[in-house]
Amino acid sequence: MLTPFERGFVANLVGDWLLQNDWMARNKSNLLHPAAWVHTGIHFALLTWALGWQGGLVLAAVHLLLDTRLPLRWWQRFFRQTTNGPAAMATAMWADQAVHIAAIAAWVALAP
Repeated sequence: MLTPFERGFVANLVGDWLLQNDWMARNKSNLLHPAAWVHTGIHFALLTWALGWQGGLVLAAVHLLLDTRLPLRWWQRFFRQTTNGPAAMATAMWADQAVHIAAIAAWVALAP
């Protein structure tokens, strides 16, 4: 039996790693592009399965906002994380995943 956090974590992994294709990855940061909404819809479906429709709706919206990359860019500037060189992509990718997972943890901890 998985806990709600574990279900949300697995849902995020499946949505971001197994069900995200190149088209989504390249275009999801543009809210006017269909890829952003397809990717968000996948997360909504998976997170709804994991945490119920309210968790799915809230966390899919948070995921959409995070995938614009604006919060990540602010975070990288504020904490002076590397944005160039060989470590930049890994730093950005793992920071993005850490924030998605933290959002799931916050939902599980704080939602009624």
